[in-house]
Amino acid sequence: MPTISYDFTGRSVIVTGAARGIGLELSRFFSSHGAKLAMVDLDERELKAAASTLGALPLSADVGKTSDVEDVTSTVVREFGGVDVLVNNAGILRDGVVWKLSDDDWNAVLDVHAGGTFRFTRACVPHFRARGRGRIINVTSYTGLRGNTGQANYAAAKAGIIGFTKTTAKELARFGVTVNAISPNAHTRMVDSIPDEKLAELSSAIPLGRFAEPAEICPAVGFLASDEASYITGVVLPVDGGISI
Repeated sequence: MPTISYDFTGRSVIVTGAARGIGLELSRFFSSHGAKLAMVDLDERELKAAASTLGALPLSADVGKTSDVEDVTSTVVREFGGVDVLVNNAGILRDGVVWKLSDDDWNAVLDVHAGGTFRFTRACVPHFRARGRGRIINVTSYTGLRGNTGQANYAAAKAGIIGFTKTTAKELARFGVTVNAISPNAHTRMVDSIPDEKLAELSSAIPLGRFAEPAEICPAVGFLASDEASYITGVVLPVDGGISI
């Protein structure tokens, strides 16, 4: 039986939203498996501290700004010789019921989640095409399919990422580029802010009875980024303890 190598030696990997949570664990994962790693985040201080422990390239950027995204991509290509793997993980929350959502809160969430995914994908495609290969893994959420009270902007953004993933999978397959998404259910800072009683209620709705630790999300992303996943594209992979069943 073939085994998954998780060998990214010499591969150039960009992870956005990399300073904390799932993005930080993904950065640790790729770094530990030999990748030339570029960590991207808006929080420059926390980003540099995290990158210094991993020997990664820290690149502070706002994924909502085309100029920042293009600068990051150019820097990665200059430093690493190209781009092999892109993980679009950056995200923010600006929660509120729909009649209280401001234009700014709506636009900010869409611009970071869906817009950042679009901008980085667009910037990396020419470099994937030049190599005749590439892996893109987008982070979405079950909220994009079922919705969640107080998160109309977040749900719309995550639903958009699903549609974007499937469309770009069709568009980029001819260039040897696969595009997939994961739908995680992990214990992050957002979960830490939930009151204990509500957290217990949410956990009981998960068939496995708990939220994942961020590190548990990494093998799924690593597989989709690996050579062994060369014939998988356009998939949204739940890594959610069964909550989407």
